[in-house]
Amino acid sequence: MKTDEDLKRDNPELYTVARENGTEAGFSGEYIDEKTDGMYHCAVCDAALFSSDAKFDSKSGWPSFTDPAHEGSVTLVSDDSHGMRRTEVRCKSCDAHLGHVFPDGPKKEGNTCDRYCINSVSLDLKEA
Repeated sequence: MKTDEDLKRDNPELYTVARENGTEAGFSGEYIDEKTDGMYHCAVCDAALFSSDAKFDSKSGWPSFTDPAHEGSVTLVSDDSHGMRRTEVRCKSCDAHLGHVFPDGPKKEGNTCDRYCINSVSLDLKEA
């Protein structure tokens, strides 16, 4: 796992997102249009977070997923910052801020499913 000092020095944008709850600019991330099969891991600690099978194009400007890769991959935390009520997504393993989850994902079995809206900089894709 990368230390906070390593993150600050080697990848200031990742440090801002992961440790200061920042957000990368919409439509700027590496994985927005990525279609490669594989597993998305935490860019801080390398924990498996999301499968490419759960990725979809939400047109939101950030990579979006319907479900985490494994139960317990992520932690959900109430976030009332910026005058909004949202649900923050954090890496269960290292507590890195990843993004937010919203209840407006694609229809699944007749119901709308979740949209895990995740910063690309928080992710590292390992091809299948």
